[in-house]
Amino acid sequence: MRIVITGATGNVGTALLHTFESGDDEVIGVVRRLPDTTAEPYRAASWCAADLGDDVGRAKLADVVQGADAVVHLAWAISPGRDEPPMWRTNDHGTRNVLAAVAAAGVPRLVVLSSVAAYGPAPRWSKVTEDWPCDGIATSAYSRGKAALESLLDRFEENHPDIKMARLRPCAILQRRAAGEFERWLLGPAVPAGIVGGRWLPIPLWTDLRAQAVHSADVAEAIRLVLASRFTGAVNLAAPEVLGADALAGLLGGIRVPAPRSVVRLAAFAAWRTGALPLHPGWLDLADNAPLVDTTLAETALGWKPRHDAASVIAELVAGLRSGEGAASPPLTPPRGDGLLPRLRSLARLRPSHQSQS
Repeated sequence: MRIVITGATGNVGTALLHTFESGDDEVIGVVRRLPDTTAEPYRAASWCAADLGDDVGRAKLADVVQGADAVVHLAWAISPGRDEPPMWRTNDHGTRNVLAAVAAAGVPRLVVLSSVAAYGPAPRWSKVTEDWPCDGIATSAYSRGKAALESLLDRFEENHPDIKMARLRPCAILQRRAAGEFERWLLGPAVPAGIVGGRWLPIPLWTDLRAQAVHSADVAEAIRLVLASRFTGAVNLAAPEVLGADALAGLLGGIRVPAPRSVVRLAAFAAWRTGALPLHPGWLDLADNAPLVDTTLAETALGWKPRHDAASVIAELVAGLRSGEGAASPPLTPPRGDGLLPRLRSLARLRPSHQSQS
């Protein structure tokens, strides 16, 4: 097959390239910033540098997808810094340009990475199936963006029934090599990543918090199975375990400090607004309100069997944060220059380091 992958240097894209390293498929990665193409797994693909959200990128994309057997759309701005392109340009304009290019070229297969964040709230401890409404969480920009993506895909399916499309809706996707990316999203330069996993680290979490997680390699395997089986429709992805607040605190290595969600959110907003931390409180709203998902369809229709449980996935990310793990691509490379002086400069700015997630 000739497969075009947008966002091929990110968390999922890097894991997906590993599945193609020993195969005969022709893989083309479309990314805004090129990786080290001599390093694994990036040498498994040829590359096109393009910003999907602008006119030049749209033209490049239209050329690249010509003759493709499948397009896998992974590109998505999750928590961009202040100096990066705005989220709406990448996520909305970029996705519209991908869909237009796929339609114009008559690409027969399209796989899109959506998210459980697209779903609206559900009963707290119930798991929802793929027919749950994609209404999103109002106070989360990421959730609203994924809900808008689902609406775009609905219209695309109606207008192009000849193109076979699959939508993957994973929960939090983690792996050791994504530690550099998560360090930028969660900690920033002001907080050394080595404190994560510390035995006496206080972690304020509300009592009824619950979470699912899935390994990047298991998501990549689901994409491979979708392409191999010609599956169409939506499918949820998550490791089977559901983790509560105490289990999460233990995996993060510290001691859970019981705190109302409202207090944690207020503290998170103050830290984001002053630039002390990059984590916007909208992510806490998403963590609290996103529903748990049922993965029966993935297991029965695709034969998908996640190899990693939720606890080991989080433990792997923590280990990656402590060891400064990363990969040879701009999104995943570990942050540099995290000495005392850069941290003090970061705190002195007194303005958000990352774009708002409201």
